[in-house]
Amino acid sequence: MTDIAVVDYGMGNLRSVAKALEHVAPGKRIKVSSDPDEIRAAGRVVFPGQGAMPDCMREMDARGLRGAVIEAAAERPFLGLCIGLQMLFEHSEEGDVAGLGVLPGRVRRFPAARMVGPDGGKLKVPHMGWNQVYQAVTHPMWAGIDDGSRFYFVHSYYVDTPDQALVAGTSRYPFSFTCAVARHNIFAVQFHPEKSQSAGLRLLSNFVSWDGTGRTAGAHSALGATSA
Repeated sequence: MTDIAVVDYGMGNLRSVAKALEHVAPGKRIKVSSDPDEIRAAGRVVFPGQGAMPDCMREMDARGLRGAVIEAAAERPFLGLCIGLQMLFEHSEEGDVAGLGVLPGRVRRFPAARMVGPDGGKLKVPHMGWNQVYQAVTHPMWAGIDDGSRFYFVHSYYVDTPDQALVAGTSRYPFSFTCAVARHNIFAVQFHPEKSQSAGLRLLSNFVSWDGTGRTAGAHSALGATSA
């Protein structure tokens, strides 16, 4: 049986995710797969991706992966990365497209009117490069990662959820936005851990050993903020 399945729906450089997982878990069976049955049989699932939300949803459905992904998100340790975070929510402004509806909320574009830095200069969209991540909860996936550690981002959209209990981490660009969510066996992040050097590798290593439980709310309540 595959220990970790990396969902392949034809979007993004999935090999970089798989290689990072192989680095932190050399003894595990890791497979990039577009086979729904293989994903259903895997012990844990990574749902990555990059590109436009409408294309990602279309390609996932074309490969018959929707049901397998939803089942994995309900049953096993599940890690969403970048678009893999956004696709878990109900709707995206990008292409006015429905997501999987696993989690409540919408995906919104960074608003041009608010893209102003502390010096008054205009900030670029997409938000691209290294930025700090503030842990809104204590969670096994944050183990060994300092609060405020820097991770690598590339995105023009962010998730906005009415359920603040989901928020596991925030970043700022230039306002506070949700960049990590957690619920039961699901942990999902907007940044790219496979491109985030030691902090990212530690997050992936934590996922390899995580049993899908263990969130403790309120550990960094001063830093947990709304995404709007």
